[in-house]
Amino acid sequence: MMPINDEAAPGGDASPDFIPGLVLSSAFYSEIVAPILAEAYPELRYSAALIGYGSEVLGYDTSRSTDHEWGPRLPLFVSDDDYTQHAEAIQTLLGQRLPRTFRGFSTHFGPPGPDGVQQPASAAAGQIVHKVPVYSLRGLLTHLLGADPYGALTAVDWLLMPQQKLLEVTAGRVFHDGLGELEPIRVKLTYFPPDVWRYLLAAQWTRISQQEAFVGRAGEVGDDVGSALVAADLVRDLMDLCFLLERRYAPYSKWFGTAFAELACAPQLIPRFQEILRAASWQERDAALAPAYELIANLYNERGITEPVDPHVRYYHGGRPFQVIHGERFAEAIVATIEDAQVRAVVECAGLIGSVDQISDNVDVVSNPERVAKLRALYG
Repeated sequence: MMPINDEAAPGGDASPDFIPGLVLSSAFYSEIVAPILAEAYPELRYSAALIGYGSEVLGYDTSRSTDHEWGPRLPLFVSDDDYTQHAEAIQTLLGQRLPRTFRGFSTHFGPPGPDGVQQPASAAAGQIVHKVPVYSLRGLLTHLLGADPYGALTAVDWLLMPQQKLLEVTAGRVFHDGLGELEPIRVKLTYFPPDVWRYLLAAQWTRISQQEAFVGRAGEVGDDVGSALVAADLVRDLMDLCFLLERRYAPYSKWFGTAFAELACAPQLIPRFQEILRAASWQERDAALAPAYELIANLYNERGITEPVDPHVRYYHGGRPFQVIHGERFAEAIVATIEDAQVRAVVECAGLIGSVDQISDNVDVVSNPERVAKLRALYG
């Protein structure tokens, strides 16, 4: 038996310096977890990866992240049969043989607090409460996504998978895929199918069209706070549109701006968005929104999604002095190109309500697969 459960184990040298979670967990797997499994379960087929929750999965963790649910950790994935036979024993074995620290970070976690969150804690003796859980791969992915990714996914299945959850499965890093299933699933989920993507684009342009005149209208009657709120909503919607145009999943709000800054269009657009958000009057917001609309409309046309749509702003209906792009023009052009029968059925039954992310940003909805499933009725 290997003497793993002590400070002198491989990789046990303490260091207070921050290490990105993906780097830390990769070394933890290769130096500690893999040798334990190779000795105790030499015939076990499993996969190991850092996916799921956590800022480190997206590569955005910092030293601030280390105060909870962070440390040397990774889930292990096995077949349904091996899960039934071995999961509990593997987790017990690891609790007995993991080192108490790795690279200076504790592998032991204290009991969940009132909010269910666990914090790294010292463990002087006894069983280590670690974060190397064992899951059925198919079972966990189905739970996270609300749909079984091993089967054929329908258009509505795709629309009901929150982008944050899709990121949790496709981001991170696979350390070992002995099952031969995790990497193909990640490839399958890399991005939305073409006509689902077109539907989402049409829905996003529709969202923009529904509010774009209100920045000026609210401001015109003296509601500057209302005008500023609508402008902020529009900036968020335009940023979401850019994620779609660049075929990138958008993370939840904490990392939304950080991820946006990685898009190719970000250097052009961030200064314009800042100008909109800092504007002191509705007239300034209106003037700052116009070039942002036109820039994104040109980006849209450059991608050849449809025949070019006039990218210039114009005054709102009836000559009202509010500059708009009339996002519905883009939505109509996109819908006309959709050929997939399932997606066309969604358009007919539900209109352009979009995906779960376009319907709600309520955390208690989009983070709960059972609640998301109830939205299926919206699509007929």
